[in-house]
Amino acid sequence: MATVTNFSDLDLTKEYTYSDYLLWQFSERVELIKGFIRQMSPAPNRFHQVVARNITGIFLNAFIKHSCNVYFAPFDVRLPIPSKKKDTTVVQPDICVVCDKSKLDDAGCNGAPELMIEILSPNNSKHDVDTKFKLYEEAGVLEYWIVEPVEKIIFVYTLVNGKYIGLKPQTEGENIQSPLFPDLKIAIIDVFEED
Repeated sequence: MATVTNFSDLDLTKEYTYSDYLLWQFSERVELIKGFIRQMSPAPNRFHQVVARNITGIFLNAFIKHSCNVYFAPFDVRLPIPSKKKDTTVVQPDICVVCDKSKLDDAGCNGAPELMIEILSPNNSKHDVDTKFKLYEEAGVLEYWIVEPVEKIIFVYTLVNGKYIGLKPQTEGENIQSPLFPDLKIAIIDVFEED
């Protein structure tokens, strides 16, 4: 495949690989889900960015003396999907934590991060709640957070025997504690606090 500079030149019914993805030189943001292109929403709204900044700041402070690394979008994560051939899934989570440094390369993360966070937007909530939930579960992401900024709720799922188990949803006035990283305790109000 040659370099593609116009999104409209791609066949959205065709299956692609990570090698194809690397040849796409257009401005639209896309993810590759089990070989198929999914165009991402335009730039998130301001409050989405506030929430992402708050969580990223909390995580950067929490992991500063930890062997894990915190990354935020845009950051390519190539997920291993057992039901598909290799290198057919590339996502850009809002935030992720990678502890196994052997998964990191110059292109991003090649393997399942330990923790992934998606912040819902009006245009992506079904994708993040349904498609990515199943995808991250299948790929072996150990902990998945879904952040709902409008209602100010955080849903935390942990992988147990290959299936996600949900904790009680956390809302304002409560504190969230990561099952995977027990020292990571966050006041929900700090996640949704505006300047």
